[in-house]
Amino acid sequence: MITRVTQQTMHFGAQRSLQTNLARLAELQDKASSQRAFNRPSDDPAAAAGAMRVRAELRANEQYGRNISNGDGWLTELDNAMTTSKRALDRVNEVTLQGSNSSLPPAARKALALDVESLRSELVAQANATYAGRFLFAGNADTPSALTADLTFVGGGKVERRVGPEEMVRVDADGAGVFGSGPTSVFALLDTIAADLREAKDVSVHLAPLQQRIRDVIGQHSEIGIRHARLLSAKDGVADTALALEGRRAAVEDVDLASVILDLKLQETAYQGALAVSARVLQPSLLDFLR
Repeated sequence: MITRVTQQTMHFGAQRSLQTNLARLAELQDKASSQRAFNRPSDDPAAAAGAMRVRAELRANEQYGRNISNGDGWLTELDNAMTTSKRALDRVNEVTLQGSNSSLPPAARKALALDVESLRSELVAQANATYAGRFLFAGNADTPSALTADLTFVGGGKVERRVGPEEMVRVDADGAGVFGSGPTSVFALLDTIAADLREAKDVSVHLAPLQQRIRDVIGQHSEIGIRHARLLSAKDGVADTALALEGRRAAVEDVDLASVILDLKLQETAYQGALAVSARVLQPSLLDFLR
């Protein structure tokens, strides 16, 4: 059986071929100008779904980075507060040792008492230290101060930051664990030392509890250092993950520009060739057949 090929059939076939070549050329031009493997989800649904998953992971990783930055600020301020508190307590220990000398005149003992009271005020300031408007030693509580009038700390639960899919790091500190609470707090102890210095009493009895308080501060400070180290380690992990995710995103979304330009040039040549061939083949018109 001989298939009949008409002039109209040739026209339709040439038009379809040209449209196919032109569509491919337009697609390559879009890729070259945007440098993206696809510009609409309909271009490649599977790749678009993969890109969305990678971008969601990227956003989560960026949030971990912001959490780590915030937590780093908390722990840095805590470190400063603990360092200042330890320095103040060391000074109180020196003053108490000096005050243990029974031959000191009243004026000297009064001066030492004033020094202890000044150091107590500094400790109170550190107990109420803040970061970004939040108290470092008051947990999640929203109060005018972390330390109350009865020398206890407001309890409000831990302040934690998520630094990974399954990892949380505490960024505040337990005020009672650092400074004590109520009549057994370091503030009450310093009040007693200052009063005994003024009354010429033996203050050497306060050295043991004072040194225990110093050890408590050192222990809490060490724990904060451990948490800070975990945070910095998580920061490195977030940076590594960001690089890996960006590589995955680029593999899905970005194009090899040199390869696309080469394909574009080849497609342009093919399109120009198709135009030329169609022009040659489709030259005859109805008038040519009527002659």
